[in-house]
Amino acid sequence: MEFVDTARGRFAVRREGTGPTALFLHGFPLDSTMWLDQIVGLDGMGERIALDLRGNGHSEPTHHEVVNIDVHADDVIAVIEALGILKVDLIGFSMGGYVALSIAQRYPDRLRSLALVDSRADADSDAAKANRANAAIRATIQGREALAQELFEVLLAPSASLLAKARLRTMVEACSFETIVASQAGMAKRPSRKKVLSSLDVPFLAVVGEHDGVTPPELSIAMADTAPDGMSVVIPDAGHMTPIEQPQALNAILREWLKKVR
Repeated sequence: MEFVDTARGRFAVRREGTGPTALFLHGFPLDSTMWLDQIVGLDGMGERIALDLRGNGHSEPTHHEVVNIDVHADDVIAVIEALGILKVDLIGFSMGGYVALSIAQRYPDRLRSLALVDSRADADSDAAKANRANAAIRATIQGREALAQELFEVLLAPSASLLAKARLRTMVEACSFETIVASQAGMAKRPSRKKVLSSLDVPFLAVVGEHDGVTPPELSIAMADTAPDGMSVVIPDAGHMTPIEQPQALNAILREWLKKVR
């Protein structure tokens, strides 16, 4: 792991390999370690970078009540500019997918391709916004253990391995309460970016777990159908946490995808 200093703060990144860059953005309430299987498993596929978003992992903490998705997107651009990277194959998971769509809308010249893993392009419903607010309250009052237990039931397929559960729990319990509150508020405020997909001028990939109840397969299929050059893949025997539940299957898909778009 290394640190990148920008005008927007210091960010932690994991970098492996050389060549065209694939940039991985993690979900909530996680960090770059969720992508370890991809960083290692995609050896030979150019440079792989996974960064800790603001307030997560080893990046600078946040003290704000709300961290908007566009703030994360601006941070990501600041990091790749500091690293001297012109274009990336952007791969976003869940909340990281929201950030990736913000980049696609506001910094389209930075993309060589876009892939969303277990993510979505629509905004939260009123019910979803209320659920986020309540979840932030519960986590703050009851603690991260309660949050981790909730996420076990929501994010993982019934067949998830003990290792997948352990990795999820480690990341959840390492996330600060301030970040949990600010991230939930930021995600609740995000706009719909369905129109971004329909106007994409780079190849688009949507990957989703067969048993994903958070971002169901039909949403990924619809996103791919919306994009001018889109495709979707459903990974069997996976829930929402495809990168750690079925890493080899995801790696095989991403390997072929990166060969195609470069």
